[in-house]
Amino acid sequence: MSKHEILSLYTWTAGACFRHPADGVMETAVVRELHPRSGPAKTVRACERCVLSMETEREQMARELGYDYEPGHAGAPFPP
Repeated sequence: MSKHEILSLYTWTAGACFRHPADGVMETAVVRELHPRSGPAKTVRACERCVLSMETEREQMARELGYDYEPGHAGAPFPP
């Protein structure tokens, strides 16, 4: 799959990337939702560069462990 096809699997809105929040507001996608014991759920957002990096890591891990790689799940637990 091309980078463009992978990025199209996500919904993009303005937000701060969890890996570099100092860069300010940019187009980000939710990659994880955290549920603390107290308080509301928190979303973890990533920019395009970080989503692609996370997807590459998932693809390599899937290959090494013998799983089928399915893009569009950056931030999800692995193995599926």
